[in-house]
Order: sequence, then C-alpha cells, then structure tokens
Amino acid sequence: MRKIIVIGCPGSGKSTLSRELHSKINIPLYHLDMMYWNPDKTKVEKSVFLNNLSDILNKDSWIIDGNYGSTMELRMQKCDTVIFLDYPLDICLKGIKERQGKPRSDMPWINTENDDLDFIEFIKNYNIESRPKVLELIEQHQDKNIFVFKSRKEASDFLKSI
Repeated sequence: MRKIIVIGCPGSGKSTLSRELHSKINIPLYHLDMMYWNPDKTKVEKSVFLNNLSDILNKDSWIIDGNYGSTMELRMQKCDTVIFLDYPLDICLKGIKERQGKPRSDMPWINTENDDLDFIEFIKNYNIESRPKVLELIEQHQDKNIFVFKSRKEASDFLKSI
C-alpha cells in the first residue's frame, strides 16, 4: 500500500480513516476538499485543481481522501489500493450531524451541512446515483488491492490489523 484512495458517501468517515491510516503508515495524506475549495467556499479553478491532483498522483506514495467523481477513474488508474466505505445512509447522515460545526483538517471552513439541503439530498441519493458508478469502477480495477467496508467496525478492525 503506497498509493491509496479512500472513497465513500459524505459522512462515512473517509477523512477520519485517512488520518488514522496516515498516522499508522506515515504516507502523505491529501484531502480533495482542501484542494478543491477556497476558505470562502468558492471553488479553485478546475485547471488548478487538476494540476495539483496530477502533481500528487506523480509522487511515490500518497493517501487521497475524497470522491470527486470526475477524477475517480484517474485516481483508480494511479492507485494500488482502493478503500471504499460502503455504509448505510443512516450511518452517513449521523456522521454529517456529528461533525457539524466542528473545525476539521480536511475542510477549509467549518461545515454547517444541516443548512445545505442540496448536500443532504446528494447524500440521500448517493446509494442510488453514485454508488453504482463507484462499484462499476472498482469492478474495472480488480488488479488493485480493494477493501470494501460495510461498517465502521470493519474499517476499525482493518486499521488495527496494520
């Protein structure tokens, strides 16, 4: 495991797992949200985002946390390990609620997602709209080390085994 992507529905704990993995294996950690968003909640230029991502993908080792469907295929091509947090909707919604209003190292501002109805709707539709695409990409990249966790306990047990 030298080039790892951590993907899953918002609220599943991608950033938390990525930080814990980083602390165990000491591979540089990059959060896509920090690359994509400015502190004032505006997006960076797409070319800047893609250039920064490309620079990271060309490094010897990394953990990249985040979904960003438009770059998932590229990241799957470059990684050696895929960790997919495939959790039920209620777990993800609970994760969003628990992190609300707390500063986080993976976001350039303090989230108040409860006010973002579009974001909540995206989460509610994740298993119908996004998850099938993720599973299809995983199926196309069976040459990778693939870990699909269905619960926080499975992810925790994985981290303990490292």
